Amino acid sequence: QVQLVESGGGLVQAGGSLRLSCAASGRTFNSYAMGWFRQAPGKEREFVAAITWSGGSIAYADSVKGRFTISGDNGKNTVYLQMNSLKPEDTAGYYCAAAASYISGYYLRRFESFDYWGQGTQVTVSS
Repeated sequence: QVQLVESGGGLVQAGGSLRLSCAASGRTFNSYAMGWFRQAPGKEREFVAAITWSGGSIAYADSVKGRFTISGDNGKNTVYLQMNSLKPEDTAGYYCAAAASYISGYYLRRFESFDYWGQGTQVTVSS
């Protein structure tokens, strides 16, 4: 079984920064893309950012573009999310996801496209 483990969440003041990490472990697994989604209480899960290993495509939600940066290491099935200039509206549980098949474009932003999920790490931004 493939497991994704996130780390790096926490409490930060508005304007601060956090760096989330996600590492895949378990059986031999080659992901085609990895990404981050978030979900706040009472709200639907929403796309944050994703990266494809083939071609190196990167996508961001408009709400985080220019503030968040996704990066990763394909060989280690590891992905990071550097979050700068955090806002209270960024408060949510952040979930790492990995896709076991090729996805791109529109499908990169859909949570249904991803096969494996982490347990989530909480990010709280105080005003």
